[in-house]
Amino acid sequence: MAKYDKSDLERRMTGAVESLRSDLSGLRTGRANTALLDPVMVTVYGSSMPLNQVATVSAPEPRLLSVQVWDKANVGPVEKAIRSAGLGLNPINDGNNIRLPIPDLTEERRKELAKLAHSYAEKARIAIRNVRRDGMDNLKADENKKEISEDERKRHETEVQKLTDEMIKDADTVAAQKEQEILGR
Repeated sequence: MAKYDKSDLERRMTGAVESLRSDLSGLRTGRANTALLDPVMVTVYGSSMPLNQVATVSAPEPRLLSVQVWDKANVGPVEKAIRSAGLGLNPINDGNNIRLPIPDLTEERRKELAKLAHSYAEKARIAIRNVRRDGMDNLKADENKKEISEDERKRHETEVQKLTDEMIKDADTVAAQKEQEILGR
């Protein structure tokens, strides 16, 4: 059952880094970013759906997001969903469009967001290490079943460790860039 597969390990580790990128894209940096509204869910037509399925989100200016709701009847629910999403945004409704001015971040809020970015990075590092552990366990199992020699196991373990170090470095780089962006340095 347990068979060492380097490409599978690489795919899973890359997935952890991509997940980190996705999590970080939703953090506010003081600049308008349409990804900021990705987690917003709107209750319309009796069900809950992502904002991008009921409206178009754009960033016409560096400090403003514009949400163009496709069905005029949904403007109210969209406004309510944005307000209650905990993003610290105050929607301005002007008929079909909702404007979202992006307020300046306080120093305290910047530090909180930087901490959050750091915790996302730690989760990604843990996920990468878990994939490494799976790979190492598979190698030991293969050796115990006499499918590979001890030398092969050691060589593959070195590959797995090298891949792990590379992916953790990627995750740290992505997180550090986001922290710098948040702290405005």
